[in-house]
Amino acid sequence: MRPNKIKALWRQGKPAVIGWLSSGNPYIAEIMANAGYDGVLIDMQHGMGITPDKAIACLQAISTTDTVPMVRVPWNDPLQIQYVLDAGAYGLVVPLVNNAEDAARVAGACRYPPMGFRSVGPNRARLYGGADYFQHANEEVIVLVMIETQEGLDNLEKIAKVPGIDGFYIGPSDLAVALGLPPAPDSFKNPRHIAACQRVLDVANSTGLVPGHHSAGPEDAVRLFDLGFKLSQIGSDVVMVSAGAAAALKTVAEARAKAYPAPKARGAARPTRRRA
Repeated sequence: MRPNKIKALWRQGKPAVIGWLSSGNPYIAEIMANAGYDGVLIDMQHGMGITPDKAIACLQAISTTDTVPMVRVPWNDPLQIQYVLDAGAYGLVVPLVNNAEDAARVAGACRYPPMGFRSVGPNRARLYGGADYFQHANEEVIVLVMIETQEGLDNLEKIAKVPGIDGFYIGPSDLAVALGLPPAPDSFKNPRHIAACQRVLDVANSTGLVPGHHSAGPEDAVRLFDLGFKLSQIGSDVVMVSAGAAAALKTVAEARAKAYPAPKARGAARPTRRRA
């Protein structure tokens, strides 16, 4: 079976950098995969209109490179999980996992018996992973559960004991809301938010799991890696297009303002005196 490059990095103690695909466009997926990310994740939860057929097209596009194809499914639903795994996703992120029962549902849907209850029928996954996919999928496919609620924080140790889970992935915005903070980057600097993220990191490290965090950008990802997190995205396709367009327009606008300065306003006209 094709080795999972991200798992290989983790075995070496190195963090993995992933790109985040929100548009669901296969061409953009191919561009991002060719950029050199360790993995590209297709966001079916909050991405715009990423239906199962679009997801498989993006998985095919990413598979033209050695970048690991990943998916965040919309919900903790075995049916959705099975579809993207059979379509060739090599990494899965599942949102809103709040307790051991939720985690067991994730693990069961992702792992073949006897570890789980995933049905055998890998279809395209065999083309991508290899003819021996069934024999090694339980070891190579990444399964991360999202920690983004107070209940999830309270049950971290119990979630960590569920067999078949590779690690945690922090959703900082929903976590901020759960802590009574606005879902904004400034909230991520709040001591309560920082303490919650540190708790996830500590439990992951103490139980041999992988700690992941959804960063606010490249600089933030570097900071998270320095703290010990082992997986983070560094910006979505939508954010990067928006930022690139804004920067290009700013450059042209500044040059245009220098070349074609606005005309100076004339002084107010003096009142005309009337003759007596």
